[in-house]
Amino acid sequence: MKDDNCIFCKLANGEIPTATLYEDDDFRVILDANPAAKGHALILPKEHYANLYELDDEIAGKSMILAKKMITKMTKVLDCDGYNIVQNNGEAAGQTVFHYHVHMIPRHKDDKVGLGWTMNELTEEDKNDILSKI
Repeated sequence: MKDDNCIFCKLANGEIPTATLYEDDDFRVILDANPAAKGHALILPKEHYANLYELDDEIAGKSMILAKKMITKMTKVLDCDGYNIVQNNGEAAGQTVFHYHVHMIPRHKDDKVGLGWTMNELTEEDKNDILSKI
């Protein structure tokens, strides 16, 4: 089901013009209007899901298969050295538009795209705590 108040629903369903790279019955892939790098694209499902938690398994699987297909082609088109596939869930994780989407960000050696985080260490206590609850 679409959400009439969701900007990404409107983009995914062609109600707002986009630079569309790919489209099928389930998804539209568009160039990001505010790219982290040239060729940064978004995979948008045409149905509304706020995040990965709401996504059904079939669409979740199809979105990753589509990401693989797109970056394989776009790596050649953009002559890039790699790709980040980024998918945020919830405000604390950096999600700003609450319609499930996948960022595909092309990377070149020595680019200035910042996606890093501070590396921590997995302690025995944390490991045991997590393993005991899973």
